[in-house]
Amino acid sequence: MPETVDVEFVAPRHLAGGGDPAWVTVPLHRACGWSYGHDPLMPRVILSNPDQKALLRLEPDPDGQWWTLTHAPETDRPAWYTSFGARTPVEIIADFTDALTDPTTDPSNARDPLEPLLCAGWSPAYNHHRFASPDGTVRVDIHETTGTWWVGTILDDTRPPVWQARFGEHTPTRLITAFTSALADTSPLLRQGKALSLPAHDTQLIELPAAQVALALEDRVRALAARHTAPPPSAPAPRRPPASPGHTR
Repeated sequence: MPETVDVEFVAPRHLAGGGDPAWVTVPLHRACGWSYGHDPLMPRVILSNPDQKALLRLEPDPDGQWWTLTHAPETDRPAWYTSFGARTPVEIIADFTDALTDPTTDPSNARDPLEPLLCAGWSPAYNHHRFASPDGTVRVDIHETTGTWWVGTILDDTRPPVWQARFGEHTPTRLITAFTSALADTSPLLRQGKALSLPAHDTQLIELPAAQVALALEDRVRALAARHTAPPPSAPAPRRPPASPGHTR
């Protein structure tokens, strides 16, 4: 009989807990060519993209953001940054980094980051620069002048946020949209083990084949690597000019 493991499907997804950081870091390294520095004396991960313009730091900090991504300035954009707290689900962070590394993305087709939230029933709270999830546990604040985004998950107003995400003023719109799309997604997230530290609204404990759970990351790496190896669409063959009409006597 195949070996099985207990997993929980947790909803809403923003209360699923952080998950395994390898869901983000391993595909960046193996599928997207990000290099890493090795410091065996420090409990941190530092990854840089192939052109050395983006740097992702995963550094356990009980008083701050665990994930920080900074990007150097480019000809059409100043430097920018984003950060995520320790309990930000890695699947939501991964949608952000997947969008960052997608070689097929057309930046000119970026959607409004608020669109996924509004379509999912989020509504303005207090003022038109703050939006809240239908259950009231996630709030999005947008700075009116700079366009800086702050996302916070709370259990109630008497306790600190469960996790925060922050997007600097020059963060590309398409990347924030990838994040808000993942945040608005109502599908549950998979977590191993029975004990959860967050009171999620809906959890379902089931057994899955251990091999299926173990291969999920490998499947993700292959899917992302395929984006970089897929041949570009073939260009249409040039049209021949029409033949010159013949002359008759």
